[in-house]
Amino acid sequence: MTQSTRETERKYEVPDTGGFPTLAALSREGKGADGKTKGKDKGKKRAVTAESPGLSLVDGGAHDLDAVYYDTADLRLARSAATLRRRTGGPDAGWHLKLPLPGDDRKEIRAPLQDGVPERLRELALSRTRGARLQPVVRIRSRRSVRDLVDADGTVLAEVALDRVDADSLRPEGGHASWAELEVELAPGHGDPALLDRVENALGAEGFTRSGSASKLARALSDTAAGASGEASAPRPASGPRPGTAGAEFHAYLTEQVRALVDLDPAVRRGLPDSVHRMRVACRRLRSCLRSYRSLVDREVTDPVRADLRWLGVELGAERDQEVLAQRLRDGVDRLPGELVLGPVSARLQAWDVTKAAEARERSLAALSSSRYLALLDALDRIVADPPLRAGASKKAAKVLPEALGKEFDRLADRVDRALRTPAGPERDAALHEARKKAKRLRYAAEVARPALGKPAKRLSKSVKSVQKALGDHHDSVVARDALRRHAVAAHAAGEPGFTWGLLYGREQASAEAREESLPKLWRAAARARPRKA
Repeated sequence: MTQSTRETERKYEVPDTGGFPTLAALSREGKGADGKTKGKDKGKKRAVTAESPGLSLVDGGAHDLDAVYYDTADLRLARSAATLRRRTGGPDAGWHLKLPLPGDDRKEIRAPLQDGVPERLRELALSRTRGARLQPVVRIRSRRSVRDLVDADGTVLAEVALDRVDADSLRPEGGHASWAELEVELAPGHGDPALLDRVENALGAEGFTRSGSASKLARALSDTAAGASGEASAPRPASGPRPGTAGAEFHAYLTEQVRALVDLDPAVRRGLPDSVHRMRVACRRLRSCLRSYRSLVDREVTDPVRADLRWLGVELGAERDQEVLAQRLRDGVDRLPGELVLGPVSARLQAWDVTKAAEARERSLAALSSSRYLALLDALDRIVADPPLRAGASKKAAKVLPEALGKEFDRLADRVDRALRTPAGPERDAALHEARKKAKRLRYAAEVARPALGKPAKRLSKSVKSVQKALGDHHDSVVARDALRRHAVAAHAAGEPGFTWGLLYGREQASAEAREESLPKLWRAAARARPRKA
């Protein structure tokens, strides 16, 4: 059993005085030299007197913490800014896996104390460890003094903790390090992120400065002999493509999407909302990048990776497609007046969704546990570390990228024209679906080019997104109608009324026809945004 929390914290170097901060500057906010409240804060309860400004520090006690940090032999967790520890002492003893989030945030996933690494945490770290053995690398013992930062009502807004730290490397030839650091962490559900800036200003007035280490582990690995060789730090990037070139824009986008793929893995395993969709989109973006700009890279290296990305997208797609279809059908039923819902329609949908969703979920998890998936992540890492760029990648981005976008635009134009010429029916449905896929590819290709091309790429992406959205809704209607027909057949066989299923089918058909009618106008608008050669 695991539980997770989102933590937002900052770390600070402690000045030579070594004492706990008073945060006195917070008491003076909004006051003049005479101690009276100024401006629009006047009259508020939080600034009644100079002695009672509304924010104060309350003693939270002291704790002795003892944590052993686990990582692979080559520190794969530390390199990706993740940590795994077994900690005793304090109010949250147990196993903690911390994963990076944007800004000052991290996701902490906890499991109860046990001797070995909990299997669940091992799974959640798999996209980073790639199955390598986890072993103790550092032991960190801290004497922690805590003060709670509270408002006038006594609500805890943040925890301020002063740690006296002793770290011992558990790696060969490891050493010892000690230091003091201050942590400021927002309280769950109560903290305002802007409060961290206010606290930081107050700390600065007392000589505290932001720490250069993201975590205690990072500092321990750096300050002990085991980290002196540089193993603890992130691997140094290769010289990389020259800034301003097509290769540089390609590499930056590829790096961003590979990081997204790795970061989304734990969320998919935990079944968090929208995580499967976002991971699938990362797969598509990577595939589109490698396909649209294939002239810039060695295809003998990238084509197998594209094939594996397509495989992963298909495996994840079963779960995502079921989510979308089930929600669409439920929404359709909910929009009907009660008197038009005849028979156990909702119950039939629920039973169907439970079965299909469970099957799709198993398929996603099986893919993420497969050797093919781990090999794909390794291959993507190699491409990021040493991109297999061809000579054309060294040319200016402003010249190369519009040419690639123009080719993708022409492919989309061909698909749209073919679909519009095809008579209504299954063949046109299939043609429109192919056009939708080409629209996605062009849109993602425009994302790669946007930093270099600016507004033209942004305008192209926006106009193509409108086309893609209409085609996507049309395809969803095609899929929904097929499912509704099968539900109607099953209901008829069970002796249930088929009226509601037929009504829903008709509404979906009308929706698809409306999308088809809107397509020519949307496409004309997109055509005006066609990229021009430099």
